[in-house]
Amino acid sequence: MFTGIITDLGRVRSVVANGDTRFEFSTAFETSGINIGASICCSGACLTVIETGADWFAVSVSEETLSKTTLRDWKTGTNVNFERALKVGDELGGHIVSGHVDGVGALVSQRNEGESTRMTFRAPQELASFIAPKGSITIDGVSLTVNEVDGDEFGVNIIPHTRDATTLGNLQPGSRVNLEIDMLARYVARLLEKD
Repeated sequence: MFTGIITDLGRVRSVVANGDTRFEFSTAFETSGINIGASICCSGACLTVIETGADWFAVSVSEETLSKTTLRDWKTGTNVNFERALKVGDELGGHIVSGHVDGVGALVSQRNEGESTRMTFRAPQELASFIAPKGSITIDGVSLTVNEVDGDEFGVNIIPHTRDATTLGNLQPGSRVNLEIDMLARYVARLLEKD
């Protein structure tokens, strides 16, 4: 489990497709403290560490994950948001995030609003009903509050710190993003289906 609070902005150092796809990431994390088998949320996708080096770690990604996320777009030099898995006693600063990407959305538009940036995204139609004003959503691993919803589009405000400390500051209209809907919304909808 994660919180959607990004603790490192790293980058793809290499990509090797050989059956599954191996990604190596450069990171500022103290990798000597990362166990093989640990989970790290990489721009919204929970991935398992298979190897570490002095300033990098590697993961192996299946075709299923590539087909359901933006990871297929990643290449050497791509910036990636990182968050280590929660430990008992950690501060829960964002919201509960599983690291299971529900779908791929896209940035529709952005504009400055004071010092912040107002961003409008389009979600896949099948996810739109799970997104509610003042609810939570995870975009590329970042926990955000939804400002408004209009059909399959929704808006969020990005403060300067989030813009500078995550990949969100580099998005352009049309950029694809990993979306994870609020876990509570998913379970409420599932319960309502049973009635």
